[in-house]
Amino acid sequence: MADEAVAEHPAEPAAPKAKDARAPEAPRGGARGDDNAKDAPDAPGSSDAADAEAAEREKERERAADRFKDRTRDPLAEEQGEEEPTDAAAATRARRSGQKLLASGRDLIGFDRSDVGRLHIGDINIGLDARRSGLSMRDGPVPEDELLRIRRTHIEPEGYVRLRRALEARRLLVLGGAPGTGRASTALALLEEVTRDGESGQNAERVRRADPERGVRELAAQVVAGEGGRLRGTGYLLEPALDRPGTLPPDGMDLDQLASALAERGSYAVVVVSVGSAANPLLAGRYGAICPPAPTRELVAVRLRKRLEEEHGDPVRAGGGGSARDGDGGGGLDGHADRDRDGGRDEGRARGADQGGDRPRGGGPDEDGSLSRLLERAAELREDPEVTEAVGLDDLRPAEAELFASLLAGHLLGSVGREELLSGCRGLAAVQAYEWFAGVDRALAAPPPGDGRAPVRSGTAALFHPVAFRIALAVLGGASHSAVSAAAHLLTWELSVQSDPDSTPARPLFCDDPESDLALSRARPADGPVDVAGAEVTGRLIFYRGAALPAAVLAELWDRHFPVRAPVVRWLRLLADDPRPQVSMRAAVAAGELSVRDFEHGYAELVRPLAEAPTPRRRVFAATALDQAAGHASHRRAVRKVVEDWSRHGTPALRWTAAMALGYGRSADSMDDTLDALARIGVRDDGEQLAVASLNVVRLLTLPECATVLRRLADWTGHRGEEYQDLALVSIVRLALTDVDEVLDDEPGTPLGDRGDWPLLLALAATRPELTGKLADLFWTALNTARSRDVAFDALETLLRSASRKDGRAWTREGLAALLPALTAEEHDQRRLKWLLRRMMRDQDRPLTEERARALWRLAVPARQRRSDEEESHG
Repeated sequence: MADEAVAEHPAEPAAPKAKDARAPEAPRGGARGDDNAKDAPDAPGSSDAADAEAAEREKERERAADRFKDRTRDPLAEEQGEEEPTDAAAATRARRSGQKLLASGRDLIGFDRSDVGRLHIGDINIGLDARRSGLSMRDGPVPEDELLRIRRTHIEPEGYVRLRRALEARRLLVLGGAPGTGRASTALALLEEVTRDGESGQNAERVRRADPERGVRELAAQVVAGEGGRLRGTGYLLEPALDRPGTLPPDGMDLDQLASALAERGSYAVVVVSVGSAANPLLAGRYGAICPPAPTRELVAVRLRKRLEEEHGDPVRAGGGGSARDGDGGGGLDGHADRDRDGGRDEGRARGADQGGDRPRGGGPDEDGSLSRLLERAAELREDPEVTEAVGLDDLRPAEAELFASLLAGHLLGSVGREELLSGCRGLAAVQAYEWFAGVDRALAAPPPGDGRAPVRSGTAALFHPVAFRIALAVLGGASHSAVSAAAHLLTWELSVQSDPDSTPARPLFCDDPESDLALSRARPADGPVDVAGAEVTGRLIFYRGAALPAAVLAELWDRHFPVRAPVVRWLRLLADDPRPQVSMRAAVAAGELSVRDFEHGYAELVRPLAEAPTPRRRVFAATALDQAAGHASHRRAVRKVVEDWSRHGTPALRWTAAMALGYGRSADSMDDTLDALARIGVRDDGEQLAVASLNVVRLLTLPECATVLRRLADWTGHRGEEYQDLALVSIVRLALTDVDEVLDDEPGTPLGDRGDWPLLLALAATRPELTGKLADLFWTALNTARSRDVAFDALETLLRSASRKDGRAWTREGLAALLPALTAEEHDQRRLKWLLRRMMRDQDRPLTEERARALWRLAVPARQRRSDEEESHG
């Protein structure tokens, strides 16, 4: 029967037994047109001279085939050697992830924040920088009106009741949290509550702030003195500056001494510290506790209602004017009555309005219901996708919630336009980045506190590590937590050396605290895939809690802190050498974004030096950074001029880098210009860089202009110059050997993206049926050209073996069903396919089963033609 022709067709000559035997020659001048017949062997002559000439031609063809095979090598694997492939798929995924995190579409340059300490939008003027100014506060009582505001407006974080009970039981609480999360407001709320009915009674000084320059020992002495015995039952709030170099945290005996003094005077104290290596021993002790942030939705709802009530003239209770001046502040106005102290309320119950903006008890809308309508519109505006994208933060801190509510209220009341609203929302991430980096190293110039104890080591590394981690997270967001942490330590070293080049900075080895890194950097962990040696494994990834933060951090770093550029450039060059694509490619994308902010500096310090580097990895880094800059319309023309000059007049290394940049499809004015430049690079110097040029021709086939690329490949196969023919033939073979996910930038969910492990040739045949004929013609040409025949047949075997997976499930059958009939339209093409299938069946290492061979034959030869062959064979 016809299906058995693969194994038993009587007209088919026996196939060679050796796997590497040459495929049978195709007839000259086949129906496909010009098949480069000049490469096909001439008919052997009868004379000895003719035999010698034929033998010499055969040797030359073998040498040409060897040269051709060498040009199909992976140009990115030159460092490791030809036999060790590079993980191009992992590099593509890492680049795509980095672009997704940084291409948020926000205009940070256009945000006016010449005075970030106070933000003025429309008629809204709100302070945002009081966290640092708060450190200059000295001893003094907290005014009663502020306590009343805290009493009525503070929104309880989760676990508030547990914190209050711990304070009541031990008299002392060490409360840890990230700056700006409402920890100081929670501390004041706790102190106000536990001292309300205590020995202090209605004393106007029942809650006091302690001087942050003083330590726990000085506070204990102050408690014992009690201002001459008149202060009892007082609550003390202390925020020691533990992040200053040379400052040592209090030990357990210091805390016990303070707790004893507080108990003696019937008083309480809350010591507020930032989570981190310096404070971790305190938080792990008997007095320590973590302060969770206040819930974002309740913060915004409460503050929004307060703003709208103020504009409508609704009565706001005394002390209810929540202020955003305190960057560490906690609550907003909700109008609740005084707190219960019986402990019966629910844990973490928020006192603000709910998501829908329900009115607090005791308030009331205007008689015409306009306030109620405004609240409904406010809830809708708060969920507006454009507004949410502009904010770009997963959760808001108290001062941010205050500003966001003010912007929403101003827009609803007509004082803030739509563009001002969106600009103000974008500024939230910019202000956070500003606070993270402003004056970080000022503490280095301050003398250490004179508590009589010498510092155990220099604090430079400990001071710079939090900011280094934030920069590393902005560059490598989405990579594994270990990769980000390791990169942060490299940057910590560079920053420390830049800050103090005359001394070797200490390198702490056991100070890392992943939870502290997350809290101090507004980061979140997530389980996700990590590429390791070409395979995906599950790892612990890390991201910013907000899409706006990576770009905001890079903008703040590059635009406002020029001295830090030198260590960051050195650090990025180190990352360029990292063998892990998740590190080097993300760093390349970030380098491109930094270059956009100052192209002169980025080009001179990063792009050009790495583009001329001897290693492919560094040149790929430079090409990726250039393409990232070309993604911005403002810099596209400059990038294209650079790539054009390199492709024409550059050194071999620069031409190589230009080819990689052209493969992204954005570094020339049109697809034809891109292909012209790649051809110029590929054919120069006897095809020295034909491998990298052909690789990037294949990368272009994933773009919408795929048909243009195929047309130019067909033109090159008919070119008089052999070097152009070789460029086309190598590209065609590489097309069959390259998987989709090695070259595709699209996310899964697209026709090609869903076929990531398919050979690109078969994926295009399956998803672009209008291109199948052109693809088949090009591959047929490679199969019928002497110098490319052997490599093309090996590629065809790889394609045939991909029809089914090892477990028998279908894999690329759809693509083969589209390609094979067009590839084997002629009888001699079918005979050649049968020869190849027989060779695969006799393969000693990976024999193809007869069943699969027959299935492949049925895919290639239509049923009608199989019946005709059967009738002819049986007479």
